[in-house]
Parts: sequence; structure tokens; C-alpha cells
Amino acid sequence: MRAKYILRNVNHALRLSGMARPHSLEIHPLDKERWKDLASLFNGPGGSIVRGCWCMYYRRSGRAEKPADLTYAQFNKCSLKALVDKGVAPGLIGYRDGKPIAWVSLGPREDYAKLARSSVMKAVDDKPVWSVVCFYTAKEARGEHLAEAMLKGAIDYARLRGARLIEAYPVDKQERERDDSMWFGAKSMYDRAGFVEVARRKPTRPVVRKTLRPQRESKNRSS
Repeated sequence: MRAKYILRNVNHALRLSGMARPHSLEIHPLDKERWKDLASLFNGPGGSIVRGCWCMYYRRSGRAEKPADLTYAQFNKCSLKALVDKGVAPGLIGYRDGKPIAWVSLGPREDYAKLARSSVMKAVDDKPVWSVVCFYTAKEARGEHLAEAMLKGAIDYARLRGARLIEAYPVDKQERERDDSMWFGAKSMYDRAGFVEVARRKPTRPVVRKTLRPQRESKNRSS
């Protein structure tokens, strides 16, 4: 039976300009019923990159042959929807006040074929591990650090699905990067979440990991 996961009311307090700002998100895996919500999120202002990729770039080892009557953006959208229609949950959607506002792409590392070909993100060892590959936040909510709450949801979801290791490939730079180049997330965010560096093949691109303890059934139960 496919697990159903709902993480309700992820309260994420931030300290910005000396003030604590609470955020409450409801996080769900992407499924067929929620596909329209992801499309709405990606089609909103500031989503030009995700509308082209549809989080398929790292799922392929090379450039895929597309049907002649589709653009690559359309082909990527159809490919992601085909995964969802088969019952694969390729990521989590975060809602605030019922509106889809944030996204994180994650899953078993073997689902992301391009990682194996990357000089930066290639496998550290042969241990089973889940990968966090991409974050996206609605334009109106950028700067609120909602990715941090989505990372917490990703950790909990991976644990619930049986993962014992989760890894990511953040950017580690002192200067602030443009929002649209930070889809991997900043290393400082992973540091706060308890990840540790396990490899660094490029000065600004570490590989970080977190060991997950088994989920207690009393928390975030599946149904």
C-alpha cells in the first residue's frame, strides 16, 4: 500500500531584522490530485526556470529525444506528470492558507540519473541514500526562508519512506546568490538542519548528508 503522508502545520520561526516571523505550512507529496497545484505554482510569476525544467533535468542522464510536436518544456511537463500518474511522488508541495507556495524535489538517489555523471554530485559510496535536488518558492514568498521548512518536511518524508541517509548538493558561497541560481539551497541551511559535509569536489559545492533514525509510528503516521 502506497504511503500517504501529511505534515500539518510546520511552524518555522525566522529571525529577520530582529523580528521572529512564524510560518505555518502544510506539506503533502505530489500526487495526481495535487498536480494542478504544482502547475499553478510553477506557472506563477518568477517560474521561468521551473517551467522549462519541470524538475526532470537531473532525472535523465542525457538529453532526451522529444516528440516533434512538443517543446522541451512541454515534454518535461508531460514526463513529470507521467511519473505522478504512475504513483511516483517526485517531491513535496508546501501550502500556506491553502495556496501552493513552495516545492522540494527529492527521492532515492537512483531516480536522478544525471547525478552519477556529475563530477560534483557523483556517488560518495554505495550506501542507499535519498537526494534533495531542488527547491522552488513562489515569487511573493521569496526571502522568507520557506525552503528551510520544506527541508524539514523532506527529512521527515524520507524517514517515513524508510530512508536512513539523505544527502544534498548545496551552494557554499559567502556572497548572496540570485534566487534563481539557488535551487540546491545554501549550505548554511543544511548545517542548521544537522547535515554534515562528506565530500567537496569543487570549492563552492559540497556534498552533505544526514543520518535518519527510524520514524516512530506515533508521529506523522501514514494511512
